[in-house]
Amino acid sequence: MRVGLFVTCLADLMRPSVAFAAVKLLEDAGCTVLVPSAQTCCGQPALNSGDSADARDIAKTVIQAFEGFDYVVGPSGSCMATLRQDYPALFHDESAWRSRAEDLSRRSFELLSFLVDVMKLPGVDARHAGRVTYHDSCAGLREMGVRNQPRQLLASVEGLDLVEMAGTEECCGFGGTFCVKYPDISTKMVDDKIAHIQASGATTVLGGDLGCLLNIAGRIQRRGLPVRVMHAAEMLAGMGDQPSIGEPAAGDAGAA
Repeated sequence: MRVGLFVTCLADLMRPSVAFAAVKLLEDAGCTVLVPSAQTCCGQPALNSGDSADARDIAKTVIQAFEGFDYVVGPSGSCMATLRQDYPALFHDESAWRSRAEDLSRRSFELLSFLVDVMKLPGVDARHAGRVTYHDSCAGLREMGVRNQPRQLLASVEGLDLVEMAGTEECCGFGGTFCVKYPDISTKMVDDKIAHIQASGATTVLGGDLGCLLNIAGRIQRRGLPVRVMHAAEMLAGMGDQPSIGEPAAGDAGAA
């Protein structure tokens, strides 16, 4: 089975280990993974800002880059929802491109849901001693139906204690351009989310969308709180001991 990995901008620029974790999980599940070099942003920032023309141009590049794969998988409910839900609508008056967009839509999946729902993966071979909680991102949960899948896989991690926080399905305040347009509201929302994380007693918060996780991690660090933030794929791939999102990796200190 040939799987094209949609890396996502944030993984590429801010947390490459998420993409490496995705490759490991997919290969361990029996997939042949390729990363098309022509891929680019999914176009969500342009789409959310009302720039449909540029969003269509970006979508065409992505559609062409991932033609020929059995599946297209990405470690982000937000980005994959753009491919799956928004691309066909972008080409409502271009029948040829709409057909190609619909084909991509049918083949596009968020990483953890793909592993459970398509590959029927019962669990992973990973270990991590510690209490964690999980944040459900808005797009992953509401647009892609990702909820039970990450919890099923995390339950198989030896030594991991997964506890549910209150308000796990509430927005963290990131919302793409929302946090830029409404910073005061966004800050209140992420502070509420962090309060739930702390109340759970977890020392690590996991999630499936780097946008949310970067937002949560940034606020946690500015407040000096002892909570680590990681993508669930990293934990499942056995990378649970690396630095929290937003913190420098070993050897990065002092780099020019």
